Amino acid sequence: MSLIGDGLNKAVQKAFTRPAPKTAGPQMRYLVKQLGGTKAVAQMLRVSQRTVERYVKDQIKKPRPDLASRIGGEVKARWQPQIRAKAKAKAASTGGIVIDTRARMGYTAPIGSTDQDRIRHLTIALPPIYAARLFDAQEAGASDARLQEIAAEALKEVYFQDGGRRAGSLDEVRFTDIEHLEFDL
Repeated sequence: MSLIGDGLNKAVQKAFTRPAPKTAGPQMRYLVKQLGGTKAVAQMLRVSQRTVERYVKDQIKKPRPDLASRIGGEVKARWQPQIRAKAKAKAASTGGIVIDTRARMGYTAPIGSTDQDRIRHLTIALPPIYAARLFDAQEAGASDARLQEIAAEALKEVYFQDGGRRAGSLDEVRFTDIEHLEFDL
């Protein structure tokens, strides 16, 4: 997954009302219930159907680390879909999204202005329109580069141009070398 995509997923997961299962048996049982059978889970996780059945019956309790991370990732991706949808809808319609980042940012501006890239640490509340654009692009399978472009556009409007009150001649914002990125709904 991508840095920005992972950040968006973590922000949505903060809205969960119950914790996802943490051990292998309950996780496998949840996946079997969601996908409708052990065969589909086995294909998704790239293990045998018999292995999935053993986890469901608690005959195997501790998966190898790579399998454990795949199982955990698949459970989190499917956990509480209605709560996930409500959190995204709220952020995209009324609440917006807060971005906390430490990254190299610069901009393209008219000749004679200072447009040198520099490391900035920003915590900015983005309007709902950008939350909607980020979530829509993520759902459509956009690359990390595309999500980064949308975030850069949002930072351009909200931080650099202050909603149209300054830096009106700013052409483009560069948002690179991300050291830290976190979203909050």
